[in-house]
Amino acid sequence: MTDRATEIALFRYALIRQAADRALSPAERGRAVRALAGAEHPGVDGTPVTVSRNTVDRWIRAWRSGGFEALKPRPRAVNPRSPAALLDLACALRRENPERTAAQIARIITETQGWSPARRTLQRYFAAQGLDRRHATATAVAFGRFEASQVNELWVGDGLVGPVIAGRRAVLVAFIDDHSRAFCGYRWSTSEDAVRAAAALRAGIGARGVPQAIYLDNGSGFVSGSLLRACAVLGIRMIHSRPGRPEGRGKIERVFRTVREQFLVEVDAAVIADLARLNQLFAAWVEGVYHRATHSETGATPLERLAGAPPPAVPEPGLVREAFLWSEIRTVTKTATVSLHANTYEVDPALVGRKVELVFDPFDLAAIEVRWNHRAMGTAVPVRIGRHAHPAARPELPERPAAGTGIDYLALVEARRDRTQDNRISYAGIGPDPRGAGPDPDQLVLPCDWEHIGPHTTDNDNDNDNDKRNI
Repeated sequence: MTDRATEIALFRYALIRQAADRALSPAERGRAVRALAGAEHPGVDGTPVTVSRNTVDRWIRAWRSGGFEALKPRPRAVNPRSPAALLDLACALRRENPERTAAQIARIITETQGWSPARRTLQRYFAAQGLDRRHATATAVAFGRFEASQVNELWVGDGLVGPVIAGRRAVLVAFIDDHSRAFCGYRWSTSEDAVRAAAALRAGIGARGVPQAIYLDNGSGFVSGSLLRACAVLGIRMIHSRPGRPEGRGKIERVFRTVREQFLVEVDAAVIADLARLNQLFAAWVEGVYHRATHSETGATPLERLAGAPPPAVPEPGLVREAFLWSEIRTVTKTATVSLHANTYEVDPALVGRKVELVFDPFDLAAIEVRWNHRAMGTAVPVRIGRHAHPAARPELPERPAAGTGIDYLALVEARRDRTQDNRISYAGIGPDPRGAGPDPDQLVLPCDWEHIGPHTTDNDNDNDNDKRNI
């Protein structure tokens, strides 16, 4: 990123370059300079600016004598108005106690010297001297470059937000091997939760073996008890980065950058029907492109580093299944039942009043295994099943619009209006036309005798009106 002086010098150079060509005659150079002085030019910040002829000539002379550096503006030399002794005292007070604010230092100087520079003046001076509180109180920490010494020593996991597929935002949960930079387990899904994180880790274990440790952030999907249980069963050490200290996650962030630049940039969401197709394309890119490309840091491809390691120890399928089951603790009631997410189960009556562990597949709450003191106590018998899957085990279903009823309400309203159009009352057809043309034949009138519509002017009617007023 260039500084302000360099940006100004680049603007000046682009403006005068053609006029400063030594091949131009004096007359040609004069015409070029006058043209520059008579036009507006986009400035450094994009606003239009005008430059006088003398300024253009001065910039040309500066460039010819001193080159590009001569086009940079000279820094303003401003003599400090505050006495140097007071500024030195302020710096000494800050070094003595970095927690002191500029306002507090100003109070101390005023108390001892009778007068002090303003708080903002001290803050600017501290910043120029590298003594602002952010730098004065911070402890410099140097982070060396770290790399695992062997394959499966450390996996790093994280999530990447991707394109919209079938109406839902796709999210990649992936684990990479720190030593080889290879993808171990990965899965595109609709969320970065515990179920998807466990699915990606399970796929990685089945393909690459069991890692010694996994390094994760503090997202909700990576701090779940179910993932911790899986690591405990398989003997994997789970490490979380400290909040606000993401050091050590640079490798997977760089891998995700490669995913964006090489894979996602080519993804056409309009032709990908579902996540299954997205996972197929991603697997083809990982195995066919990424794993075969030479890594700039290691100098080898991920496949070469994986091939140079001993064969991984893949656990038994039963152990893997056990690791990725979920469990919850419940107390058995007096009726020898337990409840789990709106479901009720019967257990062995000998467990009444005891705390038992319910082990289950989050997608199938009909089959619950009961354990007490790490011993199997049979299966729980469902009594009432109100939920067949754990609330956190949400299926990955695309958002489809609801089926239409075929009812067009506005069309029905319009049709009803058309049916009743011919029966409406038209006041334009009531009474004689003052122009003598008579009622409009296109307008319907009331189907009744005209003599009974409106007030009558007979004497009897007047008498009746008087009687009504008397009443």
